[in-house]
Amino acid sequence: MILTGCTALLLMLGLSMAVTAPTGATTAPSSAADCRPDGLYQTPGVTPPYCSVYDNDGREKMGTGHPRRSIGYFTGWRDGKNNTPRYLASDIPWEKLTHINYAFAHIDGQNKVSVGGDSPGNPAIGMEWPNVKGAEMDPAYKYKGHFNLLNKFKKQHPNVKSLISIGGWAESGGYIDDSGKRVASGGFYTMTDNQSTINTFADSVVSFLRQYGFDGADIDYEYATSMKFAGHPDDFTFSNARRAKLMAGYVSLMKTLREKLDAASAADGKYYMLTAAVSASGWILRGHDSYQVVPYLDYANIMTYDLHGSWNHFVGPNAALFDDGKDNEQVDGAVYSTYGMGYLNTDWAYHYFRGAMQAGRINIGLPFYTRGWQGVTGGTNGLWGKAALPDQKQCPPGTGGNVGSTTPCGNGAIGLDNLWHDLDDKGKEMASGSNPMWHAKNLEKGLPGSYIGAYGLDPEKDPDDRLTGTYTRQYDNTMASPWLWNSTKKVFLSTEDDQSVAAKLKWVVDKGIGGVMFWELAGDYAWDPARNDGKGEYFIGNTLTTLIDDKLKTAAPYQNLKSDHTMPTDVLNVKLDLVNFPVGDNNYPITPKLRITNNSGQTIPGGAVFKFDYGTSAPATMTQQSGWTLSVQAGHSGSNVGGLKGDFQRGTLTVPNSSSIPNGGTATVALSYQLPIVTPSNFILTFGGKSYALTQDSPRTPSAGGARR
Repeated sequence: MILTGCTALLLMLGLSMAVTAPTGATTAPSSAADCRPDGLYQTPGVTPPYCSVYDNDGREKMGTGHPRRSIGYFTGWRDGKNNTPRYLASDIPWEKLTHINYAFAHIDGQNKVSVGGDSPGNPAIGMEWPNVKGAEMDPAYKYKGHFNLLNKFKKQHPNVKSLISIGGWAESGGYIDDSGKRVASGGFYTMTDNQSTINTFADSVVSFLRQYGFDGADIDYEYATSMKFAGHPDDFTFSNARRAKLMAGYVSLMKTLREKLDAASAADGKYYMLTAAVSASGWILRGHDSYQVVPYLDYANIMTYDLHGSWNHFVGPNAALFDDGKDNEQVDGAVYSTYGMGYLNTDWAYHYFRGAMQAGRINIGLPFYTRGWQGVTGGTNGLWGKAALPDQKQCPPGTGGNVGSTTPCGNGAIGLDNLWHDLDDKGKEMASGSNPMWHAKNLEKGLPGSYIGAYGLDPEKDPDDRLTGTYTRQYDNTMASPWLWNSTKKVFLSTEDDQSVAAKLKWVVDKGIGGVMFWELAGDYAWDPARNDGKGEYFIGNTLTTLIDDKLKTAAPYQNLKSDHTMPTDVLNVKLDLVNFPVGDNNYPITPKLRITNNSGQTIPGGAVFKFDYGTSAPATMTQQSGWTLSVQAGHSGSNVGGLKGDFQRGTLTVPNSSSIPNGGTATVALSYQLPIVTPSNFILTFGGKSYALTQDSPRTPSAGGARR
């Protein structure tokens, strides 16, 4: 189980031209006409002020020195309660960021977005920090807390956008109440049951953004997949019973949010963004149909972390950039032998989403925290070893035999190796090897940390809380992945540091990717010589955030077009959808129907050819079972060790000569492929000696020099 932790495009009103095009065809809008990013859905009859946020080429405007995104998650619970380390808006390195996502808001019992009551103890809107320099409240706002301070500092840094992130691991199917207890209320799972409750939620999001000054909403729904036992274990009562319809509800939710935010944008003269935190797990994505929410997103934040963790016994990297061909979880699942590639890495997840959206609308995730195991056996300095919990009857909920799995749950690191631990509903430490990177840097240096008492650690009474053995940093160049190995304790902690982040940033720049997001700001590190009674130690800092800013500030503008080749300028109203997906584990191989809907005003004759792209995250082995002709030109084949070499597999599908698709008619083709794909894109339909793009892609016209980056 991986805990990883989105189409009809209408031409801009008044910009369509059909002077030289045949019946049913239109010409794509001018490249500089509306600033709308290539592929972003526009609500019919509404013209949001795109140019307030995007330039004439559809690239986001983020201020001088910020051609790519640097998005930091700011968590509301680092508020200093119980003497734990505090992280406030005054601690944010504002000049080094482009976006701040506040985590988290939730869905309340009335299906509205909420951060709880306005009591003085509410860190979002009620708390104050009277003795903290820089944390003085701005009297211009009726609310206090983090929201007051975020808006206070946004006045000083107007190019930085703030978004409210709704959901998350703990609050997708419930919420944390004002007492700190988690309530499994249904959340996204039940709210998306019908359009009425979706409308209530979406209307509340618009009101929330207006009330608290946010620039958009970031939806972190974990997870609208048909794969059973995905998401928080407390929510399985809601989620497992709805698996077959969760994706349809998610699509309705995101379309509704996009339309209501577009309407509010037009009314307010302020563009409201809609983004999503999206899974990187091939297992979870298999149950997301073809991720039909992509057109509604300004951009997607891929959670390219938690790719390995103690939910099972396979010991590997939290957030590898590339596959190395040795992942024992993939070997055990026959992934390499079946597909020819591994899918638990950042590069694979990026190419999945690249299949339907330009690189510039994608951001990859970086973890400023660790995952880890104890009692590791085998592997090389722990890497690709195993660490099963000795008593499998004690597996945490949602792992091992608790979910009917034959894969043992893992023996998660605890005590000093699990500083950022959560507690279960009985108050017991949840073993996962979760630490901020500043604590991991101290372990590497042989320092236990002067702060451990604030997290409940007591080395005098508990041997698990004592510094034992040596934590030696290791690094795998193929995967661009570091870890700490303690051979005395047999502890493996997967980390992220300056070397791995620099490698990922080079890849981001070279690929034209929009940027990075990271979880979370309070996990970043710096050496503080004044701490630990003047002996010095690592603590919360800006080392990695500064590195991100330094590497991205000189990058070229991100890649802004879905297609990597010039698309036709004439457009036909023809739509292709993947439908009728089997549910969960029944969906292997993946066997949807490709439904072609012709509203072009003319008949598509036999012999007509559809060309399309899909991501190289799936092998070039797609087949059809409906008597049509399908061939695939490989953009990548074979192993993906060190990265996938191309972005697209290119399909060619030919209508049988004995058939046709009349105007207003449909046709279906049964497909089969092996790894999940986003809805195919960059369609070109050719017949009668002429080629057309399709309305669902609505391509922006390339410049005279060809496709732009």
